[in-house]
Amino acid sequence: MDWQKFAEEMALLARSLLKQDSVQQTLDEIAVSAVKLVDGCDAAGILAVRKGHAVTLASYGDMVEESDRRQGELGEGPCFDLARRADEDRIFRVVDMTQPQPDWPRYAEAARELGIGSMTGVLLYTHEEDFGALNLYSRRPGTFTEDIATAGWLLASHAAVALADARTIDQLEHALETRHAIGEAMGILRERHGMSDEEAFSVLRNISQHHNIKLRDVAQRVRDKRTDDPV
Repeated sequence: MDWQKFAEEMALLARSLLKQDSVQQTLDEIAVSAVKLVDGCDAAGILAVRKGHAVTLASYGDMVEESDRRQGELGEGPCFDLARRADEDRIFRVVDMTQPQPDWPRYAEAARELGIGSMTGVLLYTHEEDFGALNLYSRRPGTFTEDIATAGWLLASHAAVALADARTIDQLEHALETRHAIGEAMGILRERHGMSDEEAFSVLRNISQHHNIKLRDVAQRVRDKRTDDPV
């Protein structure tokens, strides 16, 4: 690991994160940067869990969201294990996912199906039954050495600061749902009326302002095809 180069890139990342307009954009940028900056990293994501319910707050690369979903469904996996021993080591490292993993055999089988060869992750925070982690994935076993796991920890420090700006996981999950709803509604308007992205968003925003309805609710009405507005 070229630590001087990594330090320079981290300094550039810190400045880039300050320019982001929202917590969500900050988390997305961290996931992208993890893949760019950490040697051998093929995908990265930020996972939050609340009372056993897994929420992917940010992801870059395939396998991330499906891995998070499997851990949530099974209630096991390295992220869950990390949270349970939060008072000990805040970093996990799975050197070779192709080998048996007795601590979470069902997730390990799912991970192999997804093509995950090795993983590392860093606990970002814990609060009662809530926790979050930055997770890095490689398709190859043996990718994440102790040095590279340390690089992940440094990236996670930025993610932890970003998450500190959001009061609850609910707030972030709500923001994700809102973004998805608006995106789907814009897609419907584009297909139905041949609008551009800007025109579709303008229609949603105008309806929201004119009728004093939250933008997310307008988007939901378009998705449900129950709106009486001329859209």
